[in-house]
Amino acid sequence: MPHRTSTDLLVLHTLRCIGFAGLARVAAASGLSESDIESELIDLAVAGLVTHVAGDFGGWGLTEAGRTVDAERIADELETSDTRTAVAEAYDGFLVLNPELLDLCTAWQMRSVDGVVRPNDHTDRAYDTRVLDRLTDFDQRADVVCADLSAAMLRFQRYRVRLTHALARSKSGALDYVTDGIESYHTVWFQLHEDLLASLGIPRH
Repeated sequence: MPHRTSTDLLVLHTLRCIGFAGLARVAAASGLSESDIESELIDLAVAGLVTHVAGDFGGWGLTEAGRTVDAERIADELETSDTRTAVAEAYDGFLVLNPELLDLCTAWQMRSVDGVVRPNDHTDRAYDTRVLDRLTDFDQRADVVCADLSAAMLRFQRYRVRLTHALARSKSGALDYVTDGIESYHTVWFQLHEDLLASLGIPRH
């Protein structure tokens, strides 16, 4: 059975991976309800691990103590659940795919017209369709990495759900879901990368 992360650690670690965010974004990333998340965040704030900024542009973020505690608890979780090897092997597979995803994002944002590279204005549907077809093919291979991670730890299942949603929205015409939106394919992939680095204790270069 995949290891299940405790709710308080899941909320703390989600903030670690997505950065400063409101309840809705934490809910989308974690799969928990906003009410459950708010309850956990209040407790984490009392413990000095997160902080809250009020207002229309407010949200929740980790304190330095929160980052330290998250790093310690996530590392301990991999050891006690005996999943470090599985996560590390999946990370190796992620690294093989990562450059291709970055190239796909560049192809989506920029294109060569008459030998001149310029921003893609998305008026050429045939071009966009070719890039989305490549992204669909990429996603099928990324599914192997997601499946391996999900088999080790339940919290990684949420990335598969979010990537599938982003790809479906992109193919239905919501173009921001490729690279630009807060739930775009690229954003979710970036957060998975951040999660893997944090989980394995690897600094981002």
